[in-house]
Amino acid sequence: MTDGTGDEVGGESPVVVVANRLPVDQVTDPDGSTRWQRSPGGLVTALEPFVAGRGGAWVGWSGSAGEAPEPFESGGMSLIPIPLTEEEVDRYYEGMSNASLWPLYHDVVEKPEYHRNWWDTYVQVNKRFAERTAEIAAENAIVWVHDYQLQLVPAMLRQQRPDLTIGFFLHIPFPPYELFTQLPWRSAIVEGLLGADLVGFQRPSAATNFVQLARRLHDLPARKNAVEYDGRTVTAKAFPISIDVAAFDELARSREVLARAEEIRTELGNPDKIILGVDRLDYTKGISVRLEAFEELLEDGAVEAPGTVLVQVATPSRERVEHYVHMRETIEQQVGHINGVFGSIAGPAVHYFNQSMPREELAALYRAADVMLVTPYRDGMNLVAKEYVAARSDLGGTLVLSEFAGAAAELKQAFLVNPHDIAGVKSQLLRALRVDSREAASRMRAMRRHLAKNDLEHWATSFFDALKAQDSGQPSGRAAGRTAEPLSDGRGGAQG
Repeated sequence: MTDGTGDEVGGESPVVVVANRLPVDQVTDPDGSTRWQRSPGGLVTALEPFVAGRGGAWVGWSGSAGEAPEPFESGGMSLIPIPLTEEEVDRYYEGMSNASLWPLYHDVVEKPEYHRNWWDTYVQVNKRFAERTAEIAAENAIVWVHDYQLQLVPAMLRQQRPDLTIGFFLHIPFPPYELFTQLPWRSAIVEGLLGADLVGFQRPSAATNFVQLARRLHDLPARKNAVEYDGRTVTAKAFPISIDVAAFDELARSREVLARAEEIRTELGNPDKIILGVDRLDYTKGISVRLEAFEELLEDGAVEAPGTVLVQVATPSRERVEHYVHMRETIEQQVGHINGVFGSIAGPAVHYFNQSMPREELAALYRAADVMLVTPYRDGMNLVAKEYVAARSDLGGTLVLSEFAGAAAELKQAFLVNPHDIAGVKSQLLRALRVDSREAASRMRAMRRHLAKNDLEHWATSFFDALKAQDSGQPSGRAAGRTAEPLSDGRGGAQG
């Protein structure tokens, strides 16, 4: 395929997913041999049928610094590895993505850091992703770019391949104007996203934030959820992500999981009530909030251990980052203090696990828990809350959920809390522990009904269909072809 001048401009893939990571992990077997294994994440589950079923490709980093492996086939998809050096992992991923953008997009729960060399590397890596995607995408292909690590890719890709239909989905929150504008490279990020035809978010408020930013920073005409840019209509819309509800429901009903749930209660000393927290170890998740609330309930005498216990699973995260190491130590000190004061020979008040757990064990924990406690300060969605609901076909258990998690907009029958209000968290946690079984079943039934209609396939299908409709609705966008100003260095806006 050529661009009319005889130059080759594309490859053979009609559908391309572009994400920071490939959908596979490299594992080493006991004999020392290595192989690729499908990643367990929900994104892979959702997108694999769309990509594989259309002979498509997935562009992403392998997870290891150094030279990238050659492209290979897996699960019916062409996998296109992108190389990252150690320095690029440090600056683009640990730095700009996770120490600048992540805290900024999560309401500045932790202060973001801004460094120009991080930004320069972020631009460089985004350009590499865009160039490789431009090479392998077929003429008029559909490209779906994912998440905050790759926000410059849509505009960079459109410069090279104006024939493409480009979608972008942000899996984390998107901040309001007042927060976002502290970012030194705010204009470049917005311009990067405006390269897409459709920009998807978890919540309608995030889509509104983006449209407002485009209008105010770039003086662009906007109406409702659409922005006019360079002869194209860029639509911003909410597509709340979900889980494979049927598969998780089936897993949680299995004989093995139900037997393991009974074992878990026995191993915990058969308490009257089990409160469960499951999180990645991150400062946005509010793990210390639930520990503080539980400790105060013990102090008040409202609950007693070991009759009521808290099980907290904290999956290790970003262990190379100093702040995360400090946070882990602080949480472990909290746990130790609570157990020192309220534990007994009969057992601890808090059972804490700083480790990853297989899906089957998590399903058994969900079935064993009387209360699921989910208290993030800010979360794009929070799929743990949805997994708990999907696991409770018995209509048992109650969900206490932060109103600042995206899931709160859908799981309205949960006991909603403000994680900044410890007294409120305590009150709702007590309500959940003491709720009448009929009321609990009614709440769970309603949440399960909603999830059954709005599962992972529904999310992927609705975005994909909206993207195709966006393309068919604006032929002028294909003709316009270029962004208004080339983003050769991705530096639009103020510098830091």
